[in-house]
Amino acid sequence: MGRITETVKILLIINVIFYLGSQFLLTPGPAMELFALWFVEYPSFQLWQPLTHMFMHDLGSPMHIIFNMYALWMFGSPIENVLGQKRFLFFYFSAGLGAALIHTLVNYYHFNSARDAIISLGFSSDDIINILKTGKYSTTIPTDIAQKLYESFSVPAVGASGAIYGVLVAFGMTFPNASLGLLFIPIPIKAKYFIPVLILIDLFSGITGFSIFGANIANWAHLGGALFGFIMMYYWKKNSFNDKRWY
Repeated sequence: MGRITETVKILLIINVIFYLGSQFLLTPGPAMELFALWFVEYPSFQLWQPLTHMFMHDLGSPMHIIFNMYALWMFGSPIENVLGQKRFLFFYFSAGLGAALIHTLVNYYHFNSARDAIISLGFSSDDIINILKTGKYSTTIPTDIAQKLYESFSVPAVGASGAIYGVLVAFGMTFPNASLGLLFIPIPIKAKYFIPVLILIDLFSGITGFSIFGANIANWAHLGGALFGFIMMYYWKKNSFNDKRWY
């Protein structure tokens, strides 16, 4: 995929600084409280978190940041070469913020639908608060509903994946016939096949709750980044990347 481009290099460095700083300058707990994306009604939610969560990663698993940074280098550098530095930076952050928006809206829907379902069973607001504080609930509450309530409220989103999904979509639209030799797939596969399948897997997991790649994956954030990435690339390609209308 060629040499690393300047904007991608800076983004990689900032992500590593956040990761190491959260491990050694701050302790992991306060770092997550400050910079992860929390539910809008959670006490730790702050207005800067839709931005800062893009630079936070799972502090207990270095593979999270390793895979994301590998994808950013692999797909981001070719797209920066096509878009240019300023446009790529606008694209990257827009996709990341779009991911945060979709994740937050879906989380808000899940929280309220679970809360309404529990109240309809005859439980009070105090019972809801107790579930949110302790994670414990009555056996008469369906497990999936109680978990949806607790997890949508108490589990933050972290990672550059939403922005990177936007970059993936841009790559697929720009280089559809590029053959990808990926670490976890033994044979090369063209971008126009691999990227839509990856998005469909996230859609399946987001709708069903069944995760193919493991637990605690923000599937709707991935889909939000992909959606915003598609919208921007479609508009720019339709207008032939006219510099007067790119924004």
